[in-house]
Amino acid sequence: MKLGVITDGISRDFEHALTVMEEFGLDYAELQFVWDKEVGNLDAGERARVRELLERHGKKVSNICHHVFAGMPMSTKPGEPVHVKHMDTLKRCIEIARLVGSPKVRILSGKKEMILWGRHGAEQWNVAKGAWDALLPLIAPAIELARAEEAQLVVETGNGTMVNSCWTGRRLIDDLDAKDVLTVLWDPANNCWAHEDAWPLGYETLGGAGGGYLGHMHVKDVQADTPKATLEVRPMGEGQLAEQWEPLAAALKDDGYDGVISYESVYHPGDGNFEAGFRQSVERFKQIFA
Repeated sequence: MKLGVITDGISRDFEHALTVMEEFGLDYAELQFVWDKEVGNLDAGERARVRELLERHGKKVSNICHHVFAGMPMSTKPGEPVHVKHMDTLKRCIEIARLVGSPKVRILSGKKEMILWGRHGAEQWNVAKGAWDALLPLIAPAIELARAEEAQLVVETGNGTMVNSCWTGRRLIDDLDAKDVLTVLWDPANNCWAHEDAWPLGYETLGGAGGGYLGHMHVKDVQADTPKATLEVRPMGEGQLAEQWEPLAAALKDDGYDGVISYESVYHPGDGNFEAGFRQSVERFKQIFA
């Protein structure tokens, strides 16, 4: 299995993060925040420095993980300034991906509207009418750009985004007829808020490792309490996915998953020290997925 980490979960000091990756034998760096910038905002000199450090430390890049389309309301129209700004960022991210040899570039799916479909009265009183239909033309230009640039995008199952489950991720790909350039960046912990179990439901919804929908993975452990609007990040194997990780990992191996699994180190032990949280959980992550 190809294992890595989102580097700023260790440190935004990129060289230090790469050194810690070496310490724990992780081969794939996922780039989100590097030094004091989000990855898509790096200038030419900073990009060259990133590539030089990757080569020096012998690390590959799994994904360019800028927050493209994050927070965009469904009232946005294609071509409006905020949409153009996100599209420009995506273009830069694709350029950076090409420079550092990353096979994937992440997008998100705008700001979540809670109820998208309904029946037996809900369609009248509860559904955010038109929200899903408004999402499609916002993402469609990204699909066109990816095809033109021969790039591969992944849409994350995110907290607070329109795609917050494997089911909605698969539907977005199908509705856009975009399976050639868009797959799901599956974050099973994020899906806990949508009450979608990773195993077996999420995995089967994506068609398994060979179904053509699963492109990349983030792994972390959480405890979600939707009624209390509270999310607690926990050490690996101590959250609500604890019993699901091992059968999921076994299925990925048996089915020949060839993508990267990135540990998302967003846990700290109470003092804000995320590197300490990483060190507390990384061996358990490797034990399950290696």
